[in-house]
Amino acid sequence: MNNRKVAVFDGDGTVIGQVPYYLADEALYRYADKNYKDRNDPQAKSKIAILNRMVKDGNNVGKAYVEDRVHFLAGMTPAEIMDMGYECYLDSYQGKFYPEMKQLIANLKEYGFEVWILTASPEFLYQKFLAEELGLPDTQILGVKSVVANGRLTDEIIMPIPQDDGKANVIPTFIKARPLIVGGNSRGDMDMLNQSCGLKIVVNPDDTTIRGKEDGPMNGYTVKQYWEKEGAVIVKCNDVPNPEIKFHTESWKIRTNKSNPQ
Repeated sequence: MNNRKVAVFDGDGTVIGQVPYYLADEALYRYADKNYKDRNDPQAKSKIAILNRMVKDGNNVGKAYVEDRVHFLAGMTPAEIMDMGYECYLDSYQGKFYPEMKQLIANLKEYGFEVWILTASPEFLYQKFLAEELGLPDTQILGVKSVVANGRLTDEIIMPIPQDDGKANVIPTFIKARPLIVGGNSRGDMDMLNQSCGLKIVVNPDDTTIRGKEDGPMNGYTVKQYWEKEGAVIVKCNDVPNPEIKFHTESWKIRTNKSNPQ
């Protein structure tokens, strides 16, 4: 091939485990517990108020929740946010990368593919640890973007937001090539997966919840049933909680993600 060979993968649940909680949530609630919870100043109050709003919303995969993660991080430098994600990874998520997916990505790079990670989590929060573990440039790790002004993150979110249909729109907006391979795991990855002009890989798809009318073409199917019908490659990777690790997210009463023991 003379044109670009592009592969795009989701982050949580596709290349790294998401049980029992998303790393993006754990990083934020962990940081709040350590830095804001025992303070009574205006900054701490405003940050805790954002998290309380997120908890009340309850839908930690919805666009409002995804946007509020960025609002919580506003005012910090990109380096501070990268370190926040990296420290959370070292403390609670080491060993959670799926070895099969890491090997696949390494193989694709050997064959001249550009490999991109596309996540609905804040971009700076995930770039450092994903770049290090997967051997990718941080510029090829895309997430929720917001304007950096005077060296600090602002509340001004750059569209499209990489969630649901927005995830599909990120590909032509920022990657600017139609991928030959796309990998995902959830309903939120459906639109992105359908951008693939070749292989679609679905990791640990849910086979319990029948999707509704709001899920478009997935209506009436589980995620697994839909992708079996569409001819995607279904793969299984081990994703279970480590009972020795205590998660800050638990005390904030965020729902747990389903285990996938293999």
